[in-house]
Amino acid sequence: MRRKATLLAGLVVVAVAVPSTAAVAIDDVNTRKLERAVTVNGILQHERVLQRIANNNGGTRVSGSPGYDASAAYVTQKLTDAGYEVTSQEFEFPFFEELGPSTLSQVSPTPGDIASATFQYSGAGEVTGTVVAATNVVIPATPEPSSAAGCLPGDYPPASATDTQVALVQRGSCDFAVKVANAVAAGYDAVLVFNEGNPGRTDLLTGVTLAAPVDVPVLGISYADGVALYDAAEAGPVTVALSADTVSETRTTSNVIADWPEGDPNKVVVVGAHLDSVAEGPGINDNGSGTATILETAIQLADVGKKPRQQVRFAFWGAEESGLLGSEYYVASLSDDELATIYANLNFDMLGSTNYVRFVYDGDGSEDPNGLGGPPGSAQIESLFTDYFAEKELATAPTAFDGRSDYGPFIAAGIPAGGLFSGAEGIKTEEEAAIFGGTAGEPYDPCYHLACDTITNLSTAALNELGDAVAHSVQTLVRTKSGFFEDGSRMAVQQQLTADDFDHRGGALVR
Repeated sequence: MRRKATLLAGLVVVAVAVPSTAAVAIDDVNTRKLERAVTVNGILQHERVLQRIANNNGGTRVSGSPGYDASAAYVTQKLTDAGYEVTSQEFEFPFFEELGPSTLSQVSPTPGDIASATFQYSGAGEVTGTVVAATNVVIPATPEPSSAAGCLPGDYPPASATDTQVALVQRGSCDFAVKVANAVAAGYDAVLVFNEGNPGRTDLLTGVTLAAPVDVPVLGISYADGVALYDAAEAGPVTVALSADTVSETRTTSNVIADWPEGDPNKVVVVGAHLDSVAEGPGINDNGSGTATILETAIQLADVGKKPRQQVRFAFWGAEESGLLGSEYYVASLSDDELATIYANLNFDMLGSTNYVRFVYDGDGSEDPNGLGGPPGSAQIESLFTDYFAEKELATAPTAFDGRSDYGPFIAAGIPAGGLFSGAEGIKTEEEAAIFGGTAGEPYDPCYHLACDTITNLSTAALNELGDAVAHSVQTLVRTKSGFFEDGSRMAVQQQLTADDFDHRGGALVR
C-alpha cells in the first residue's frame, strides 16, 4: 500500500473536483436511508463483542484458534437472526505462529549480533554453520538488473554432506519461496535473505511470507548486514549462529458465507471482509473494522433495503493473515457455472485507522506506472466510490491492487473488484496530511499487527465516512438496473492485473 500512498496532492484534488465518467454505466440509486441506518454506534457494538472475544481467548482472534471460532459464531448468529441463509465453509490451512524472536550472530571471524526477522512459515531450530553465498548477487545494488540470486537451482553451490552450512541470498527478481526452495533442495541447513539495496529496499527485511511451511530456519536481514556477511564470506570462512522459534501445523478454520434469499442468483455481489486477526493481537481495526461495518450493513440492508435486483452475499474470510487462504479457497471451490454468476467483489479491509486516508482501490489502473488495473468493471467500481465522496466534498486517493487483501483471488479469476482502505503501516505524507488531516510522518495505523490494535485503536470519523460509503456501494450494486457496461465494454481496462503482478500475499511480501 505504501507505494500508492505517496501520490501528489494534485491527483487527490482532481478526484474531488472532477467526478469521473467511468461509472456512467451505473445508474444512480438512492441509498440515503441505508446510510442513515448504518451508524458508528452500530458498528462499535460489534467491535465491542470482538474485543471481548479476544480478551477471553488470549488476546487474539487468529484463524485456527478459539477466538476465531467464537468470532465466526457471533457473526453467524447475527446474520441468521437478520434472515440470511448462512453456511460455514470449513477448510484446512497451514497455521503458523512465531513463539519468540529470532536470533542471529556472527561467531567468527568477528563476533557480533545481527538484527534479524523470522519469515512466515520458517522452520524452527538452532543452527550454527558456515555462510555460503548464492551466485548472481548484485553489490552495489542496481535497479537493472535486479538481483536474481537464488532464482535458479544452480545459483547455490551444492551444500557439504558433512558440514553445517547457511545459505546467504539477496532479495530480487523472483519470490522468496523460490529462493528458499532452491537453497533447501541444494542441502542447506538454514537460509539468510538480505534486502536488495535499492531505494526502499535497504532496511531489515520483515513482513515476508514463504506461502507454505519449510523445514529449515529462514531469517531476513538488512542490506548492510547482508553485504557485510557477503564480503566477509568472500574473504574467508564465516560462521554464524541463528535460531527461529516457530510452530507450523495443519489446522481447520472456516469462511462464513451469508446469502440474502432475494435477488437474481445469476448476478451475485460478494461483499467481503476478513474475520481473522494476527496472532499478536485482537485485530479490532485489522480487520474488526471491516467485519463490523459489513456486518452492520448486512443487518440494516435486510431491515431497510429495497428488494434487490442482484443477489447479495456477505463473506467473512478466514486465514487472510496466513495469505488470503479463505478467499482463495472460496474462489477455487466455485464451479465454472458458479464463477460465472459472481457479478462483483467489494472488499473492505481496515476502515478505522486513527491517522486515516480515504483510499479507493485503483480499478482503472490510471495511477499505476504500468497502467495495470482490475478486470473490466473495476474502473466503474472505483468511480462509484470517488464520485460518492466527491459529491460530499471529501477527498480520496487511489491505492494499488497489490495483493494485500482478499480482492486478490477475485481479480485473478477476472471478477470486477473494488473497495476502501484507511491505511496500515504506511507513513502519511505531508501532502496527505494537508488534505486529509492527521499527522505527517506517522503510520496510518500505529498499531498495525500489534497487541495494541484494540477498541481504542479506531477513528470514529473514519468509520462514519467510510461506513456510509460501504452502505452506498453495496446498495447501489445490488439495486443497479444498467450494470457496468455499455455495448463494447466501453470502460474496460486495456492492461489487466494478474496474480503474478502482486508483490504481496495478504499483509506479507512474497518477493
